[in-house]
Amino acid sequence: MEEAKKMLNFTVGPVMSPDEVLSVAGQDAPYFRTPEFSDVVLRCERAMLDLLHAPDGSRCVFLTASGTGAMEAVVMDVLRPGEHVAVVNGGSFGQRFVDLCRLHGHEVDEVRLDFGNQITREMLESCVGDAVTALLVNMHETSSGLLYDMPLISDFCRSRGVTLLVDAVSAFIADELDMEQLGADVVLTGSQKGLACHPGMSIVALSSAAQERVDSNPEVCGYLSLKEALRNASRGQTPWTPAVSIVLEIDARLKAISKAGIDAERREIGSRAFAVREALSSTALRLVAESPSNAVSAFYCPGHNAKLIVDQAKLHYGMWLCPNGGKLADDVFRIGHIGCITAEQNAALVSALKQMSADGLF
Repeated sequence: MEEAKKMLNFTVGPVMSPDEVLSVAGQDAPYFRTPEFSDVVLRCERAMLDLLHAPDGSRCVFLTASGTGAMEAVVMDVLRPGEHVAVVNGGSFGQRFVDLCRLHGHEVDEVRLDFGNQITREMLESCVGDAVTALLVNMHETSSGLLYDMPLISDFCRSRGVTLLVDAVSAFIADELDMEQLGADVVLTGSQKGLACHPGMSIVALSSAAQERVDSNPEVCGYLSLKEALRNASRGQTPWTPAVSIVLEIDARLKAISKAGIDAERREIGSRAFAVREALSSTALRLVAESPSNAVSAFYCPGHNAKLIVDQAKLHYGMWLCPNGGKLADDVFRIGHIGCITAEQNAALVSALKQMSADGLF
């Protein structure tokens, strides 16, 4: 743990947290079945729905689970039994939606993309059959850094009368997201990415139509039941013991975002991403994504030494970068731009990357 205190964290998440979050994390967790805690939860719900530009009648629930837990909850509770769905699959997290949907008995039309390539209308038209009634997409495919063309996907879903469900775990705050404008019935995110809190909470926003789906579906799960979560959310509570301290962290963070403005925060994240990409543009490294998110930059390493670059950043510069797994472990690494990163820390990152390039690593 002593080492962790000295490290600068430029991964995709968990990320470095601001002082208002850390001050909460250092306190004892209060008892939560109280009117005071209910007020906190209801305040967080209102703030989240406002930041997401959720349509009237939307609700927001807080699950003590990772983003994958929220993904599975949505698959189990919003999709109808045996529903024929489409999934945009351009990487590890698109594949996760495919796997979860099939695990829970859904027929899946995959819109499979080459790693880092942007989606097109032609792909959607050719891959999504007429029987499909819901489409699931990771707005930001975190494994490649790609930010999908959400207006295009939204337009396609509207034209087909297809319900749109959006995983915005890493895109929320970093990239523009308007739930009502997209016509999205579900948006989910997590505590440890753009919110820059500790991991352990996921957040699911549901339109009125999505709530009706949940209400009409049979109950298939206890702990991740969105039906129970919605029922308890009306009184500012969760059905089970939540990660109380993280809820309080989220409350503190949402207050800070409201004060500073989400647009200002997004611009700051974007400027960090630009500085890193600009510094590496003259090297042999190449951005993976055709349309990268502000949240993360993924780079191809022509020397197949991605692991070495990550190791060198840790051992010689005290910085965590993010490796990729699987068959791309030697070819791709990622740099996160979200969390509490100061201008000085980002400049130190750029300096370290330039030095690694001068040393012949890329």
